[in-house]
Amino acid sequence: SAVDGLLVSGFSGEVWLRPGVTLADAQRKAGLGQLLPNESGGVGLVLGAGNITSIPVLDVLYELIAHNRVSILKINPTQDPLAPVFGRALAPLISLGLLRIVQGGGEVGAALTEHAGIDHVHITGAARTFETVVFGRTATGKRRARPRLSVPITAELGGVSPIIVVPGKWSDADLRFQAEHVATMRLHNSGHNCVAGQVVILSADWAQRERFLAEVEAAMSRAPQRPVWYPGAQARLAEVADEYPGARWSSGHTRAVIEVGTDADPTPMEATEYFVPALGVVTLPGNGQEFLDAAVEYANARLTGTLGANLLIDPDTEAALGDGFEHAVAELRYGTVAINTWTGVAFGIPTMPWGAYPGGTLEDVQSGIGVVHNALLLDDVERGVMRGPFRPFPRSTGALIGPGTFSALPRPPWFVTSPGAADGGRLLTRFRIRPRLTTLLGILESAFRS
Repeated sequence: SAVDGLLVSGFSGEVWLRPGVTLADAQRKAGLGQLLPNESGGVGLVLGAGNITSIPVLDVLYELIAHNRVSILKINPTQDPLAPVFGRALAPLISLGLLRIVQGGGEVGAALTEHAGIDHVHITGAARTFETVVFGRTATGKRRARPRLSVPITAELGGVSPIIVVPGKWSDADLRFQAEHVATMRLHNSGHNCVAGQVVILSADWAQRERFLAEVEAAMSRAPQRPVWYPGAQARLAEVADEYPGARWSSGHTRAVIEVGTDADPTPMEATEYFVPALGVVTLPGNGQEFLDAAVEYANARLTGTLGANLLIDPDTEAALGDGFEHAVAELRYGTVAINTWTGVAFGIPTMPWGAYPGGTLEDVQSGIGVVHNALLLDDVERGVMRGPFRPFPRSTGALIGPGTFSALPRPPWFVTSPGAADGGRLLTRFRIRPRLTTLLGILESAFRS
């Protein structure tokens, strides 16, 4: 709509289907369960996420609409205080017998996965939790060899998300803005996000590398203080401190920037989804296409998971690379690729699919199996690609006469450095409930004030 075009000005999304899928195939399969509305998908168990409160609601709705499946939603204990809110919000589904909400610890979830009345399981969480659900564990905590789960399972898990910074000639304003962008990818929700940016990949030959890194550290430090609240987070921060004694800390020793050189082993940072405000930095040689191809290969081969990847590139450099840039995007094996935006933005767009890159299995789940959100109900989804403007308004006006993407938005409201984010979020919620011009103007005023 015109309003959406204004609220996310300059942003666009694409859904890529798997190779070999024709337009006729896509049109024939679109609709998923709605193509057979009288065919029940049975009863599904939704094991809700513990970090983002919208996820359990979205997963229940997707199970119902995409798969004709009623659900038992088992709330993560971190969300127990919100159980009455979930109950009120989902009361229409509960009253029709389409949903039941239950609470409890891991033992409740385990009992439900083994219940004869469950036909399918969907989980949002960590790979280790997925393995426990599917295989169970021995008395010593090792994963059992054979699956014990007897029904199909889909999953949205985390990973180590890259932030590939393609070298170019950036202004001081570009350096500062994109540094805040990187800080947002790591610090949103205090880093307790499955798709938080974790490893920044820079070029050793970029003349502005040191200046950009200094801006990133400054942005990480000056962003408003927020509690590091997720269970186990303090222990994970202690792990980071032990593994990387050279890390640079800020905000009361709760945020770390880890520049990995020849004196530190990058393996823990590459293989462990930290889920805390710890940002790694690695350096690869090369400029232009050489660097970009090396960064894509590094991300695909070295970093755990396939959920989301981020690319930052200025308009002139992107234009110079041409088809080589698009080829690099296609080579990234991630369920969501974000260009000059954060993959978390795609999470909030209903028509964008959300999930791991295809290929996860019970034995090697990577970042999950299947997709959610996907309001277009497309089948054979490979990935979503989200594109945003490299520069905010008013600097984006240069795209009206040159390369790049124009945006009417100043600093995006989801930036952790945006002072208007809380007010803007409340106003946007009210606007979606009851669209009014005065509320829309308030949203825009809040955005420009930021």
